[in-house]
Amino acid sequence: MFRRFAVLTVLLAALSGATTAQSAEANGTWLTQAGDARVKISKCGGGICGHIVWLREPMDTATGQPATDSKNPNPALAKRSMIGLPLFSGMQPAGPNRWSGQIYNADDGSTYASSITVTSAESLRVEGCVGALCGGETWSRVGR
Repeated sequence: MFRRFAVLTVLLAALSGATTAQSAEANGTWLTQAGDARVKISKCGGGICGHIVWLREPMDTATGQPATDSKNPNPALAKRSMIGLPLFSGMQPAGPNRWSGQIYNADDGSTYASSITVTSAESLRVEGCVGALCGGETWSRVGR
């Protein structure tokens, strides 16, 4: 009897762990793989949005002023602050713990097809593609 109870307890613990992993959310603040920015992800509409909330180097070393979206090809947008910059908005669900849409890359001022996948409660995979060329990085959750 005790053995059957022990097996049942182990089985229930494994199932509850699987449920927790499946219900991991993207909401929260994430540190980029390079550790140079933090991105806050929140629900918006039926999807998720993300914007920069912190930079390791918030000042433009050339001007001594707060960093701006200087690589953006649109002159009006090139003047906006990097803090608060939207990287993606309205990424739509594309499966369990996965969203797809467009992501903005402030390093080159371009927007790419992208997907975001929560791989664990503390890890997020961000991928982007240009044609057949794809790349990505893993972000880490900040503070819980």
